[in-house]
Amino acid sequence: MGAANLYAVRTSQSGSSASTSVLEERANLLKASPLCTGLSQEEILKIASVARPKTFARDESIFVQGQPARCLVLIRSGAVKITQISASGNEVLLWMYGKGGVLGVLSEQTAGCHPSTARAMEATTALLWDCATLQSLMESCPRIRQNLSQVLMARLQELEERFREVATEKVPRRLALALLRLSKHVGKTVHEGIEVSLSREELAQMTGTTLFTISRILSQWSRENFVSSRRESVLLRDPGWLEYAGCEI
Repeated sequence: MGAANLYAVRTSQSGSSASTSVLEERANLLKASPLCTGLSQEEILKIASVARPKTFARDESIFVQGQPARCLVLIRSGAVKITQISASGNEVLLWMYGKGGVLGVLSEQTAGCHPSTARAMEATTALLWDCATLQSLMESCPRIRQNLSQVLMARLQELEERFREVATEKVPRRLALALLRLSKHVGKTVHEGIEVSLSREELAQMTGTTLFTISRILSQWSRENFVSSRRESVLLRDPGWLEYAGCEI
């Protein structure tokens, strides 16, 4: 019996409705995820077979800042924003993730409570693994632990780059780099280009500037026909232009 069919039978016997085709779809998502780098097909199917699918409505919380961390989340479709509330009660947007994004990753030293809140920006589907299941998977597939560490390292590197940009780059360049990253994470290809669903206020939070400044820059770029700024999104008519936008000449 093939590996896919074997796991389909096992999950069926355990009461899951996951079929072979569903497992294959999950496995394809996992193959492209940093969570499963270097794993065999059999290991990937094993991870897929014990995943719990869940759907989140728009604005529904996936986890909340301060709550105990209970699961690892892999986004199948949709988009999720990560926010954090300051001591003064202000909520700030930290980042956004789309299909393939891994959420809820905590180092073993800091495992306990989520440092931020994850909320669906639109109808979103995800795969979840509770802590006990994840621990069991890491024992049988030690590479998963290494992969999760790599995910954290990549996040730290990106945060360091963004901090450097805030400290050294002017606002137009910071905005261009943020939109470039977001287009890869959560951008949607449309007829006119790539659409990033984000308000001007949220862009201001992510780039460390004011709503007025973001509005002024986007208005200028709109007149030059590189972007089209809407109330809750930005349409990138020429995404490649962002590589050079805001650079000093």
